[in-house]
Amino acid sequence: MPQLLELGTKAEMLEQLSIIQQLYPDYTLEIYGNLLDKMIPHNYKQLIVVENGITMGLAGFWIATKLWSGKYLEMDNVVVHEDFRSKGIGSIMTEYLNQKAIAEDCNMMALDAYTTNFGAQKFYMNHGFVPKGFHFIKFLKTQLKTDTNGKRDL
Repeated sequence: MPQLLELGTKAEMLEQLSIIQQLYPDYTLEIYGNLLDKMIPHNYKQLIVVENGITMGLAGFWIATKLWSGKYLEMDNVVVHEDFRSKGIGSIMTEYLNQKAIAEDCNMMALDAYTTNFGAQKFYMNHGFVPKGFHFIKFLKTQLKTDTNGKRDL
């Protein structure tokens, strides 16, 4: 039976580098650690699904407040290990975070999905999410550009 664990420390999150590398193959421990140093003070946490010592899925999340939404929970960098896809792991994480958002008295949940990732769009719509607008970006540093599949080019 899979176990869900919330991670709040850098050390715990660094142990998840291999599954993060499924999203960002070029990330090293140093790159990942430096980003976590900037994210954790802003209430960044991770949820993992573990079975037999193997991380099957990971979802980063933040709880924050914005003027337009009030308090919300944002899912960020959701990944299911390639060996465990289509086994309900994404649904387990999404439902857990949905219940957490309710318990934390959030007004809504939010996430970004790349415009080319039709599978993710369908998944989230099937879980009650609706597209509300566009997340516009303007690249200021060329090393942060992403390709059409959302992979970041370091």
